Amino acid sequence: MIKIIFPDGIIKEYAEQISAIEIAKNISPSFAKEVLAVEINGKLCDLNCKLNADSEINFLKFSDLKGKEVYWHSTSHIMAQAVVRLFPNIKVAIGPAIEHGFYYDFEAEPFSDDDLASIEKEVQKIIKENQKFERKEVSRGEALKYFKERNEIYKVELIEALPEGEIISMYSNGEFTDLCRGPHLLNTAMVKKFKILSSSGAYWRGDSKNTMLQRIYGISFPTSEELDLFLKIREEAEKRDHRRLGRELNLFAFFPEAPGSPFYKHNGLIIFDKLIEYWREEHAKDDYKEIKTPVVMKRSLWEKSGHWENYRENMFTSEIEGDQFVIKPMNCPGGILLFNSELYSYKDLPVRMSEIGLDHRNEFSGALSGLFRVRAFHMDDAHIFMTPAHIKQEIIGVIKLFARVYKTFGLDYHLELSTRPEKSIGTDEAWEIAIIGLRDALDSYGEGYKVNEGDGAFYGPKIDFKIHDALGREWQCGTIQLDMNLPERFDVTYIDENSDKKRAVMIHRALYGSIERFLGIIIEHFGGFFPLWLAPVQVSVIPVSDRFNDFAKEVYDKLIKDGFRAEFDDRSEKVGYKIREAEAVKKIPYMLVIGDKEKETGKFTVRQHKKGNIGEFEFDSFVNKIEEEREKRILPEGYKLEL
Repeated sequence: MIKIIFPDGIIKEYAEQISAIEIAKNISPSFAKEVLAVEINGKLCDLNCKLNADSEINFLKFSDLKGKEVYWHSTSHIMAQAVVRLFPNIKVAIGPAIEHGFYYDFEAEPFSDDDLASIEKEVQKIIKENQKFERKEVSRGEALKYFKERNEIYKVELIEALPEGEIISMYSNGEFTDLCRGPHLLNTAMVKKFKILSSSGAYWRGDSKNTMLQRIYGISFPTSEELDLFLKIREEAEKRDHRRLGRELNLFAFFPEAPGSPFYKHNGLIIFDKLIEYWREEHAKDDYKEIKTPVVMKRSLWEKSGHWENYRENMFTSEIEGDQFVIKPMNCPGGILLFNSELYSYKDLPVRMSEIGLDHRNEFSGALSGLFRVRAFHMDDAHIFMTPAHIKQEIIGVIKLFARVYKTFGLDYHLELSTRPEKSIGTDEAWEIAIIGLRDALDSYGEGYKVNEGDGAFYGPKIDFKIHDALGREWQCGTIQLDMNLPERFDVTYIDENSDKKRAVMIHRALYGSIERFLGIIIEHFGGFFPLWLAPVQVSVIPVSDRFNDFAKEVYDKLIKDGFRAEFDDRSEKVGYKIREAEAVKKIPYMLVIGDKEKETGKFTVRQHKKGNIGEFEFDSFVNKIEEEREKRILPEGYKLEL
């Protein structure tokens, strides 16, 4: 008999050679229908694998991230099988699970819409065939022989990169066999709902020097409801795409003369500046002192920090008078130089330095994506220098700062703690102090958190804020990192109560992350309909005809004088057209429609975005209303997708 330990701590005995799926059936038939794969002593395995010794097991469902990956990767094999059936001479490359679904790459001519429809139909057929996924382990030589005989050049290239003596796993379902480490579902019938999402070109291994392949993206779910919800969110996300809204709202532009570097238009710069203004306001409450460091600094600084050794390929460099300089990819070394330029005692600590630094990173051109992945960006950074005794209080302070800022934008979040990775620097004692400090802070904060064992940075543990937008999508945003590397490299010290030099503890933390990326997130989060305090144009003044232009201009001038961003639409267009454009295209929060009644009574018909006519207001009462909305940073209604 063998002992099986379950995640809840329950221990049961089973006969040797029992399979994971048999254990699941022993728990209950309904449970067995939901599980997709199993972790045995931390290793992912197929459900039909046998257990021969005492083990800790954890069954994975579709609700688990790893369960989704198994489900989607298995579906990618089914899709590849369908493509090979329909196009027998095609060459297959790779087909991994990704964040939302999966893809598979093929050496082929571009797929037409009719091709994709045929592939989708063939996938449904394979699902109904209830083919088993069967694993086979072979030697490197056997695997090479198998794929060479079938002229699968991409599989051969992958195998040849593996060391001699490597045991290689292959999976077969029906007539299709693929190189794969697994695990996979028990059978194709476990995939219930499938849809092809799109196709596009993609270079083999992401290198433009290699062959252009054709990539098919797909998605699959256990239920129709989950597929329908995904497609609904995807459709809404396409409408909210920040690149599209950036053009429509005149926020920013990109040009080939400066790839990956956004050019801010007037409207976009208003939002950018308001984000920074709010950032400064909140940091001032917590006694941060804002600094500014140079964009270009000597290579020797980056050698000392370790960035040159580990980050060289992402740095832009220049030579000046025989010295090599780096255009900074991050702000921390400059902040440390400023801290070290003064002598601090323990009474002066903690010192909180904040910076909006213009950074540059040499990202691969194929990875550039609107504001989400750029080469030039502004990092909202801060570095806190403190004693070990300050760790808990400072972490709690940072968490509270982040929480109130994200609340202002209507962004929910959850916290994740990442601990010491296998490859790390620093003493065991230093790591223990750092991790205990972060845990104590999180426990005291009391919101709960997920632990990612071994996923910290090589120089220290970290806390990540995973924010959730109006569509329920998750984004990695704020991060709090304890660093034991740079204080050592730069000899960052303070004078303690005994007049001795002691090593300072350093926190790196970014709230927005990069302002460019955060701007992209909130454009999509609000769908371009910004809160009044962020909106580039807050009020549109719309005369119903030319006869009221003079009076409407007076109203517009008063709004400008009162500090509001307004526009005066005196075009000779129909009033209905001007209202629709202000609301649906420009997404202006408020519209004042001015005609005979407004001029005679001094009461204005007010329209609000997504609400329509909200009644009549005297000018002062309207100003008071929008002034309160602006000052309290009230969130607009209707920006969240009803799920």
